[in-house]
Amino acid sequence: MPMLTIQPSGKIVEVEAGKSLLAAILAAGESIAHKCEGKAECGSCHIYVKEGRKTLSKTQRLENEKLDSIVGVSSSSRLACQALLGTENVTVELLSFV
Repeated sequence: MPMLTIQPSGKIVEVEAGKSLLAAILAAGESIAHKCEGKAECGSCHIYVKEGRKTLSKTQRLENEKLDSIVGVSSSSRLACQALLGTENVTVELLSFV
């Protein structure tokens, strides 16, 4: 099973392929904002993917549009609610804390 490393806490958890990063982060007991309940409407679950970006699902139009409206977005930015895990290890950096 692939592993998810969550920064800055350093927590490492096993994850299921096909699960959203948001669901995996919450299941790991980490706090992450998600005001719109995973609909890509608020951008509060913006994270940086440090490693394993290629194994995640492709960014769709709705996510791209929301990311375009967020300050501090980089090429490693994703919305945790929209990025689905693949079969390889991923490292993310949480930016927003609840």
